[in-house]
Amino acid sequence: MASGDEAWLETGRVRLADYGIVTVDRARRRGPHGKEGSFVILDAPDWAVVVPALERDGRRLLLTVRQYRHGSRSVSDEFPGGVIEPGEAPGAAAARELLEETGYQAARLVPIGSCSPNPAFMANTFHVFAAEGLELVSAQSLDEHELVDVEAVPEDELLARVGVAPWDHALMIAAAFFYERYRAGSVS
Repeated sequence: MASGDEAWLETGRVRLADYGIVTVDRARRRGPHGKEGSFVILDAPDWAVVVPALERDGRRLLLTVRQYRHGSRSVSDEFPGGVIEPGEAPGAAAARELLEETGYQAARLVPIGSCSPNPAFMANTFHVFAAEGLELVSAQSLDEHELVDVEAVPEDELLARVGVAPWDHALMIAAAFFYERYRAGSVS
């Protein structure tokens, strides 16, 4: 008897579109139950995000970035992050994005979780890191079309905002979950 935890066999794949940041394929796959179907797969690069923590005047602050997002047509508050370049390790991407977007460098970068943004049709992974021991070492070094404001927000205030606009980006909610689990000591 076939079950839901068995892999499907790919019998064919056709590239429908290539938009640089994402490709769109139609995959033919046969399930363990013998039925075959056609499925659309979006293949995007893996992403890395970093939750950077500062200690200042006895308070724990988290560095955030605010930027306009074209998909939602709204301003979004987020943790620094972005696309992992080909051949780049997720931790290296997180450190690079932290430096580019905020000018800060971390003494310690800890992997605290990863997830599939939408495994129903997306073929990428989202990696989350905590950054400790931050030092401001440079000015921002943004891409041509990036406009990013940096803010240091008290940890408790920021975590209370998660899930409410402008803190409603689903992947940032996942990052906040991983960070809270890390702070509780359940990730080493």
